[in-house]
Amino acid sequence: MPEGDTVWYTARRLHEVLAGKPLTRTDFRVPRLATTDLAGRRALEAAPRGKHLLIRVEGGLTVHSHLGMEGAWRVSTPERPARGGAGPSHQIRAVLATAAGTATGYRLPLLELLRTDEEAAALGHLGPDLLGPDWDAPEALRRLLADPGRPLVEALLDQRNLAGIGNVYAAELCFLAAVSPWTPVGELPPHRLEKLVAAARNLLDANKDRLDRRTTQAAARTGPDRDRALWVYGRTGRPCHRCGTPVRTGRHGPPDSPRTAFYCPRCQPGPHP
Repeated sequence: MPEGDTVWYTARRLHEVLAGKPLTRTDFRVPRLATTDLAGRRALEAAPRGKHLLIRVEGGLTVHSHLGMEGAWRVSTPERPARGGAGPSHQIRAVLATAAGTATGYRLPLLELLRTDEEAAALGHLGPDLLGPDWDAPEALRRLLADPGRPLVEALLDQRNLAGIGNVYAAELCFLAAVSPWTPVGELPPHRLEKLVAAARNLLDANKDRLDRRTTQAAARTGPDRDRALWVYGRTGRPCHRCGTPVRTGRHGPPDSPRTAFYCPRCQPGPHP
């Protein structure tokens, strides 16, 4: 599932094949960009911003995409050809090619072309980026506490508070903080909230260079320890790694678009659905 670490990893892969090289072919398969052709322009860089991807091109243009829940960019090179891509061809939304390789975007719920000087207006609502060079922990804490009655899991997922956390990390961070996801964020003592924010940055940083995301220390890529990669996310009904109590789920968020929270009812005391 794409979260801030996945986006950072993806941006690095895109940067390797695009940055500093002329685009030899571009193909945008969304109506508003159907006639756009950037071939001949030099790609300058690929950069992450929270869960957003920015591919900057000479001439002051930026290809802005968001992976949503199921989007992906795949990179192929002459040395490492694509093996089937990330889905069927009808799910392709963008193709950017250079002499060094090809980047293909699948199922992108957001794909647009911005002027580079308009990036701040498009992304200005985002909070401090957990993997950004200008990370600002005090500002993230201030934003989280701006609505003290809000459930912690929802405050963490709100990209206006801090950018980069998705469903996986929201569940894992609530577990590591030893509180229910439905605990009002203002009920956490300041030092515990500060520790939680620091843990968020540390977890994303530790996972940004690999695809086998883990939040525990006992994870393995394969074999019997694979289940130990995460504390609670996706582990409904399976025993908690700490106490053995079956992991449970509950819903949160607006009724028309609820999300699922994973938690251990014993290790995470507080309000539960």
